[in-house]
Amino acid sequence: MIDTALAPYLPFIILAALGIGMIGTLGWIFTTWLRIKNGYPLENSWGKAIYPKTDQEMAERIKLLSQENAQLRAELGSLKDRLANVERIVTDESHALNREIEKLRGKTN
Repeated sequence: MIDTALAPYLPFIILAALGIGMIGTLGWIFTTWLRIKNGYPLENSWGKAIYPKTDQEMAERIKLLSQENAQLRAELGSLKDRLANVERIVTDESHALNREIEKLRGKTN
């Protein structure tokens, strides 16, 4: 049944397979311990948090981040408006500003 060439190595093959399985299991246990120790939420096999933290500190932090996000969005909106004005001035087809500067230069010379 078993090939006679593999028979002497069969205990080593079984031991290696069990060793690899044990190393994988211990690695998973170690990473889970590290997650718990450092405050990361535990995840299921789909990546969703098993017991998500919802304490007062986290709710306050979310509130502060939301306020900061709103402020940054408002600032970004004003910067976009200013940039649009600069682009309008730079890409003005009539070059009226340039002509006015040349007229002023011509009067002084």
